[in-house]
Amino acid sequence: MMVAESLYSQLTEAGVDVMLDDRDERPGVKFKDSELVGFPIRIGIGDRSLANGEIEVKPRGGELSKVKVEDAVKHVLDWIKSQ
Repeated sequence: MMVAESLYSQLTEAGVDVMLDDRDERPGVKFKDSELVGFPIRIGIGDRSLANGEIEVKPRGGELSKVKVEDAVKHVLDWIKSQ
């Protein structure tokens, strides 16, 4: 949860509207809900990814990318600028 909260804080400070879904639900439920709401980009943080020092970033309708935790904020900001 520390990684999620850190990314949340950094992106918020950079002026990005962020929603942290910390519900006790399965990932599939959260992914479905993010599609229903229409979030433009989703960041997935799981134990398997974190074991490799990575998170998953998926733009709506785009490809899933594995990004190093330390590069995540820059990756998201670069994606936003490209839109």
